[in-house]
Amino acid sequence: MTHLGLYFKYIIDKRKVHKLGVDQSTEPTTLFSPGRSDLNSLKMAWKTSGLMQMCRFLLLVILFLPHEMTSSVLTVNGKTENYILDTELGFEESLKCAVQNHTREEELLWYRGEGRVDLKSGNKINSSSVCVTSISENDNGITFTCKLQKNQSVSISVVLNVTFPPLLSGNDLQTAEEGNDVKLVCNVKSNPQAQMTWYKDGSILNLEKDHHQIQQTSEYLQLSITKVKKSDNGTYSCTAITFTERKTKDFHLIVKDKAVTIPIEPIVAACIVVFLTLCFGLLARRKRIMKVSKYSNLKGHLNKKFLEFLSWLCG
Repeated sequence: MTHLGLYFKYIIDKRKVHKLGVDQSTEPTTLFSPGRSDLNSLKMAWKTSGLMQMCRFLLLVILFLPHEMTSSVLTVNGKTENYILDTELGFEESLKCAVQNHTREEELLWYRGEGRVDLKSGNKINSSSVCVTSISENDNGITFTCKLQKNQSVSISVVLNVTFPPLLSGNDLQTAEEGNDVKLVCNVKSNPQAQMTWYKDGSILNLEKDHHQIQQTSEYLQLSITKVKKSDNGTYSCTAITFTERKTKDFHLIVKDKAVTIPIEPIVAACIVVFLTLCFGLLARRKRIMKVSKYSNLKGHLNKKFLEFLSWLCG
C-alpha cells in the first residue's frame, strides 16, 4: 500500500473509532497508528500531489488561452525593427508590411507622418504595400508607419533619408543708403548638410569687426552688414559644398549716397512763429486800422458827392 493509501486508511479508521465510541463504547477496536516516518512520507506525498495539481491547472489555462493573446509581429521589407531607408531624388520606393505569427486574418493600417494612407480593400489583410514615387527633397525625414488595426500599439516605422544636392534661394538684389544696416539671407536645403561660405567679388569675404556678422543654421546662411559704406558695393556669393556637389547663388548689393533731407520740423516751427507774430500785431493795431478804414470810407463818400456837384454845374 502506498503512503497516500495509508494516510487515507488512517483517516477512515479514525472516523470508525469515533463512531464506535459513540455507539458501542464498550467494544474494543484495533486502530492503525502510523509512525513518524510514515507521517513524513504522507506529508511529502501530499505536497507532491498538490504540486502536480497546480501544474495541471496551469497547463489547462495555457491551452485554453484565447488566440488573440498570441503576439503578432510586423515586418517591413523583411525587417522587424524600425529603420532608416536611404534613397535619392527621383527614386521610387516600395514598402511592404506583413504580419508574422498571426492565427487569423489581420487588417493593417499605413500612416504617412500623422495622416492615414488610403488603402484599397485588397491591400489590407495580413500584407499591405505602399509605394512612394518621384521622391523629392520634401520627402526627406518623412515617417511611414504600419500598424495592426485591432491593436495599434503593435507597429513598425520607416524613415526616408533622401540625399539631394544644395538648393539655394533668396533676394538676390538689395539697395541701401550709405549708413544703413543690411542683411543678406541665403536659404539652403541640403542632405547631407552643406558647408557654407560667403564670397565677395570672387574672393572669400574678409570679415571686419563690428561691421560684418555671419549667422548660420541648417536652413540659412545670413550676412549682416552694419552701417554700409560705398566700399560694400558689389556681388556677394553664397556657396554650399557637399561631398558630391558645389552650388553658388549671387546677391547684388547697391549702396547709394545718403540722401539730403530737409529738416521739416524747424520750418514748421518758424511758420507758426511768423503766423502768431502777425496775429498779435494785427490785434495791437486794430483801433488804428479801424480809424483809417473809417476815414477812407468818409473820404470816398465826399469825393463821390463832389463829383456829383461838378456834374450838376457843368450840366
